[in-house]
Amino acid sequence: MMRLALPLAATLALSACSLATGPQVVARLGPDPVLDGGSYDSGGGITVAVDLREAQGRTLVCGVWAQSERQSVLTKGAATRVLGSGAVFLDGEALVRGLVFMREVPPMADFGGQEARCMTTSRPWRKGDEARRPVVRIPRQTVYRDADELGVMIVRFRQDGPGAHL
Repeated sequence: MMRLALPLAATLALSACSLATGPQVVARLGPDPVLDGGSYDSGGGITVAVDLREAQGRTLVCGVWAQSERQSVLTKGAATRVLGSGAVFLDGEALVRGLVFMREVPPMADFGGQEARCMTTSRPWRKGDEARRPVVRIPRQTVYRDADELGVMIVRFRQDGPGAHL
């Protein structure tokens, strides 16, 4: 069984990176990055700030993320899994799947100018892309579940806009 698990894990890891083609670079976010994210039904949440750039004829996805300083102990450490399931789209096309390449920053009101990590994608930069706005999608998901004789405790994440609060 272990022999099957390792190739499967390697295949999944490679497929998760299939949209990204190059090494990460660093750039500052523009003055008006796309903000999205979501919240946990136990309180607190995540905000993702994303910008697109052109480099050597390719589209770069640049971003940072923040999580609420105050949140349930049940959601501590869940951000990586939540971000790992996210994606950035442009005109319905997935540019990047998995947002864990982004740099974590403290929650703030304005993410413009933040130093961001960028991922080079396989998508060529097209005329007019500077005016297009990417879309961040993070699926609704259960981040904690426990059952005992007193009942079931379930904590879910839902995308409902920037969710990181001071």
